[in-house]
Amino acid sequence: MSYSVKEIFYTLQGEGAQTGRASVFCRFTGCNLWSGLEKDRSNSACPFCDTDFVGTTGEGGGKFSHSKQLAHAIVHCWHQAVPQAPDHKSTGAKPYVVFTGGEPLLQLTAELIDDLHQAGFEVGVETNGTLVAPDGIDWLCVSPKQLDNLQQRSGNELKLLFPLSQLPPEAFVDLSFERFYLQAVDEAVDDNLPAVIHYCLTHPQWRVSLQTHKLLGLK
Repeated sequence: MSYSVKEIFYTLQGEGAQTGRASVFCRFTGCNLWSGLEKDRSNSACPFCDTDFVGTTGEGGGKFSHSKQLAHAIVHCWHQAVPQAPDHKSTGAKPYVVFTGGEPLLQLTAELIDDLHQAGFEVGVETNGTLVAPDGIDWLCVSPKQLDNLQQRSGNELKLLFPLSQLPPEAFVDLSFERFYLQAVDEAVDDNLPAVIHYCLTHPQWRVSLQTHKLLGLK
């Protein structure tokens, strides 16, 4: 299988349970909830999306003809950024890759996951949950935009944007996730973040997720 990638870059994970962790991000092109084109934004399930996942011209992006070629590019990105990284077997600091998009499960395969495991990486995924995830993912974050088309109903963390089409967080609490995060759709909007804080204070199952990469000026 070939892969279309918008960008591959090294940064800190900015959201959810893995916040602050050094990571290679591999952003696949394409999404099944929005074309990524401005003309279609208002009719999409996520008009608030702030990510460019169209095309393959971003940093490290391109077409990859097979899983080993893409895995090599991800490994190279890590080692280029961290040439003197300590041995993760002694420190526990394993290399980490996050597959995102768009919607990464349109392209992510078990073969690619296996190739990265063989290279010593832990594999994280951020998905909208409309497709069932392949086996082998080490950290699965589901960020649903709708409830009726949610296929992946279990994982490590559920990250819900708030407010979300009038769907209350209570609609998701019976799903099989280890952690539940609430994140303001736009932290700059005066009412959204205070509402998230208040909800988490009154519903302790939920935790606040911030876009810390934006606060730190990171990609």
